[in-house]
Amino acid sequence: MLSRSAKDTVWFTVVCFLALITSVFAKCTREGLLAAANSYVDAFSAGRLDGLQLTLSNFAYQENNKAADIKRGILSQSHNISLNRSTADTIACASYTMIISLASGSNSKPYVTATQIRHPADGDTSTISSIDTIAATTGSLFFNAQKTFGYIQKENWGVIETAANRPSRELLRKVGDAYLDMWTDAKAADSIPWGADCERVEGSQYTRPCGVQLPRGGSSKRNGNRRYVIDEVMGSVDVLCSFDALGNMPDSHEIRVEGGEVKYVHTITVISERRVV
Repeated sequence: MLSRSAKDTVWFTVVCFLALITSVFAKCTREGLLAAANSYVDAFSAGRLDGLQLTLSNFAYQENNKAADIKRGILSQSHNISLNRSTADTIACASYTMIISLASGSNSKPYVTATQIRHPADGDTSTISSIDTIAATTGSLFFNAQKTFGYIQKENWGVIETAANRPSRELLRKVGDAYLDMWTDAKAADSIPWGADCERVEGSQYTRPCGVQLPRGGSSKRNGNRRYVIDEVMGSVDVLCSFDALGNMPDSHEIRVEGGEVKYVHTITVISERRVV
């Protein structure tokens, strides 16, 4: 027979184990993730951090793949927002937000940004544990915010209503990885289910259909440091990465899949055009 103290120890261990299991498998709500993303959009517009509920300890901020002070980053200035859209990953407890900011006034710069926001693993979306932003502006590869806005505002990013029609999480990640692998793997391009009418916007360069003029290997350096936000409801995957195939460039690739085929591709790459060979 176990003593009372031994029983208490066993019970405490079981409770701790169950708490751990709950934490590991906790899901964030879609509503909570999108609410936090909206608070980021408000902060971006106002140039103020007041509305962001950041974790009191271990908060991390990264801009263009480098750790930075959020008070000195892109959120330290107000911006004119012309278009924004967010997706939610309830499994990873993260969201992705794209913002297009056209210049307004003599002191402002145009921006196209890609931001992933992450929350504590316990599923609490009321606080933000990290903000990770790729921010392209004048001088970045193929950058023209007005052209990018013109293309992307015409796209249909409605929710894929029927669960049976939504791409799986596995497919979305596979497509995202295959796209980034095209520069090192000659077979990667042919593994992607290209849609006949898919559209690709790289910076401000427009290609339709997507499955033409693709790289087929040639680089020895894999595009690394990949961070994912996968949203089956929207049929999308965003991957922030280091575009090492062209030389360690901060990069975002967002892909939407409809009916099992790629419909849209967006790329944001912080790289000077004169460095491209």
